[in-house]
Amino acid sequence: MIKPEKLNRGDVIATISPSWGCAGSSRVKWQYRLGVNRLESLGLKVVAAPNSLRGTSFLASSPEARAEDLMWAFENKDVKAIIANIGGNDSIKLLPFLSPRTIIDNPKILCGYSDIMTLHLYCYRLGLETFYGDNLLTTIAEQQKWHPYSKHWFEKVLFDNSVIGDIYPSNDWSYSPNHHTNPNYSKEYLPNSGYCRVQGNGIVQGRLFGGHGGMSEYEENCGIKLNKSDFEEKIFFYEDIPEVCTPKYIGDFFDWMGRQGYLQVLNGIIIGKMRIKDSFALYANEIKRIVTGKYGLDKLPILYNLNFGHTSPICILPYGAKAEIDADNLKFRVLESAVI
Repeated sequence: MIKPEKLNRGDVIATISPSWGCAGSSRVKWQYRLGVNRLESLGLKVVAAPNSLRGTSFLASSPEARAEDLMWAFENKDVKAIIANIGGNDSIKLLPFLSPRTIIDNPKILCGYSDIMTLHLYCYRLGLETFYGDNLLTTIAEQQKWHPYSKHWFEKVLFDNSVIGDIYPSNDWSYSPNHHTNPNYSKEYLPNSGYCRVQGNGIVQGRLFGGHGGMSEYEENCGIKLNKSDFEEKIFFYEDIPEVCTPKYIGDFFDWMGRQGYLQVLNGIIIGKMRIKDSFALYANEIKRIVTGKYGLDKLPILYNLNFGHTSPICILPYGAKAEIDADNLKFRVLESAVI
């Protein structure tokens, strides 16, 4: 994997809207400006991609414009990193308009989660290490503050070229949804119980690969065709949208992975926190029903309740980085740097 260069104070970071275009809405621009101010507090210079703030209607009707922004950000020699404003549901429409050569010739940090997974997997196929982590609006520009846990991992992973090491659980977490039109909204935070072991023992290592359940919906002609080699000896990370992520939904997803032969070749699985209180037993039982009960993989280590994806606060997971699960001691660590 090609590792991008680390961020330094004074570098330029470009914001893009590759899926939902709400950052340009008059009712949301306050939050975009808040996110920009917080990035600038780290010594970064922030530039909006040319089409990224043109509003929801325009961007929804023009995947070409969204793709142009991504290519502009990769080509622009002044831009050191790229961050998505927010996710959405149709970044897959960008793929026909992307230039693989432009990305390969200009490797740089690409950060975001949720629907940004499609772009991560596209770049993964090109050999570029990208980052499943902060979106501008949903973590960095959270109303009350950029949570110290999220901010720490943003700086540690993207500004520091030393080994990332142990990714520890946050002290608190929120199951509250995001609200982008109310500057006075405040999320409720609860004490965090830490990581939980669903099954398995011992220590396993593998390179990080994953995302959310939408990868099961990729079609043959969509531009990203998953195959067993993508999953072989990997530590698979999984999270999903709280509104759809029932225990049955997770069970169906892991059943899909088993039918494809993907579960059987993994070294381990980490699962992000679900934005539902008191849910561990429900999810754990359904996961074990499929992974162990149906496919007999009782020795596959699975940790649950990690801080990434559709929750707050979050860490950043680098695609392709070597990682380790210590199931007995409820530890997860990344064994190398993600940037050079």
